[in-house]
Amino acid sequence: MNKSGIHLHITGLWLLSVLDASGKWLVMAGVSVLMVAWVRYAVHTALMTVIVLPSRGTAIFKTKSLPRQLLRGLLMIATTVLFFSVLGRLPLAEGTAMNFMAPLFLMMLAPWLLHEPHRLHRWLGVMAGFAGMLLVVRPGTTLDPVGVALGLLTALVFSFFQIATRRVANDDPLTTNYYGGLFGTIALTLALPWFWKTPELSPWQWLLLVSTGVSGFLGHWLQIAAFSKSPATLLAPFSYLQILAATTLGWLVFGQLPDRITALGIALICLAGVGVAVTEARMAFVRSRVRAINPEKAADPPS
Repeated sequence: MNKSGIHLHITGLWLLSVLDASGKWLVMAGVSVLMVAWVRYAVHTALMTVIVLPSRGTAIFKTKSLPRQLLRGLLMIATTVLFFSVLGRLPLAEGTAMNFMAPLFLMMLAPWLLHEPHRLHRWLGVMAGFAGMLLVVRPGTTLDPVGVALGLLTALVFSFFQIATRRVANDDPLTTNYYGGLFGTIALTLALPWFWKTPELSPWQWLLLVSTGVSGFLGHWLQIAAFSKSPATLLAPFSYLQILAATTLGWLVFGQLPDRITALGIALICLAGVGVAVTEARMAFVRSRVRAINPEKAADPPS
């Protein structure tokens, strides 16, 4: 087991949770969601241009499908804007937990959009995750219903974003990361005349706004480094530790903690995702062993 990849992955997740907490604080302070998203993408792209472009040169723009990169970039913008909108209405832990319905939506959509086979364990994971989501947003909670609706929409759009990311998997990860930031910066810059309003912020608040781009850049950079050192099947279960990071930051920064039933729902969502990820990893391991022994019998094992 390559522990360095796991450590990089977890550190990256914490940085991305810091980005989410910063965005939530800024939106609650009155900064428009589009402004936060624009600064986040602009700083991210500037840092990649300064740090990555000199070493990669024009090779970083080489892609096997520019339209697919463009589609991924548009879905990335939509996910960011929607998620910041969610965090303006919901606690950090609950908003993050709902966003983790995205991998389960992806499993549900994969047979039709990615032509992957139906698997019983995936459908069981989707149903368990949905049950956990119902516990999180159950009637009688103080959660904003608009925030809940936006949270579900964000998870659905994020699942389409993950599908779009799979479809550009043959490109260099840094190329994909650069195009995502570049498209986001260009699209939001073109929209600036319609939403620009200079916020009245103190110097440290401006610094916090700029830091969203830095934490986003470093978080995604560490994710790329992690996946270059360890297989995705190994790292996938650890992704759900981001909910722990969100819960911790939600408590430290906003004084928000989920109640017991909500925590149970969050745990159920996590267990559903981890269970599917571990099963997928086991199946991949069995396939590789069978392929090594007899390539002609490398069929998928039963789920």
